[in-house]
Amino acid sequence: MHNDRETATVSSRGERGGAGEATQAHPATRRGADDEANAASRADAPSLEAPLTINWAINNTCNFACRHCYSRGDTHEELPRDVLLACLGKAAAAGVFSVNFGGGEPLLHPGLLEIARHASGSGLRISLNSNGWLIDRDTAAALRDAGFTRVGISIDSHLPRVHDRFRGVDGSHGRAVAALRHLAGAGIATSISTVICRINHTAIDDLVTFAREQGVGQLNFHNFKCSGLGLSHRDELDLSPAEWREFYRGALAARERESGLDVSLDDPIIALLGARDAGSLVKGSVCGKLSLNIKTNGDMTPCGFIPVVIGNIVRDDLKQVWRDSAVLAALRTKKPTGKCAGCSAYEDCLGGCSARALALTGDLNSPDPHCWA
Repeated sequence: MHNDRETATVSSRGERGGAGEATQAHPATRRGADDEANAASRADAPSLEAPLTINWAINNTCNFACRHCYSRGDTHEELPRDVLLACLGKAAAAGVFSVNFGGGEPLLHPGLLEIARHASGSGLRISLNSNGWLIDRDTAAALRDAGFTRVGISIDSHLPRVHDRFRGVDGSHGRAVAALRHLAGAGIATSISTVICRINHTAIDDLVTFAREQGVGQLNFHNFKCSGLGLSHRDELDLSPAEWREFYRGALAARERESGLDVSLDDPIIALLGARDAGSLVKGSVCGKLSLNIKTNGDMTPCGFIPVVIGNIVRDDLKQVWRDSAVLAALRTKKPTGKCAGCSAYEDCLGGCSARALALTGDLNSPDPHCWA
């Protein structure tokens, strides 16, 4: 029997002691992240003194209207620039290896380049997630000069009309493709991030071919998380467990066929098919084990899709929160319950995606709703 389930008894109200209330994944699972792998030395996550990667939202503003957006409507205030710079210094001093900047659309933040220069100057490896709309040749060069080593561009279909409708802006597909070209011309490593849902789950081969044609090094298939606006549109966008099984079968087959393109799958549920993300340094989800999320107001959460605040980077000690958070401890020490008990895949999936479980059941401990076992 195969299954997915969490064993954390943590509600969505958050924990006090390091901070306040509740909300907001990515880079620590990159196959190309050799430096992260060396830094971790494949150690158990609780033994790390600080997260390897922080996914840091620096603004709420966005020029798109994506139907699945987890942060749309987020009204948290943004940190003053000097405070944000100081917090980046704290993260570097704590031993954080890399920061992945997001938003909103981070390129709409007027201080992005200054923030990036400060972060890279502090010894942090920096990357960026963007919709690509604002990246022309000059912007790409400026991002390179600010220290960005990788930029991920969100593209959800090989078909322009499908992507544009999903993202809510006509012409967004063409601008995203142009952004990839400009970034490559500036010498920045590029990747495509694709949210898998109803609009594209049967187009695996087309998406892989498209990514290869764009010359990117990595294609990230991100599973639909059912958070934010995505929860409101779940009926039209999410797949059934059986459909997720068929998607992952196809995606894993595509990954095996590809040699020059890294096809990355960030869902621990692929353990049900005897697989795991080839670049993952830990079993199960990396959230709270290798990576941490920081919201625009400095609130820290296990990941961008788990609205449980465990501290605030402005007023709390990052290493102490990382070490002592009851929420993180629960995510790191899960035990199989319910469907997961007796599941032969549990040792690798560790219950699947906690964010999905929380979003759809209100409990991090409940079975991953995408589980097909």
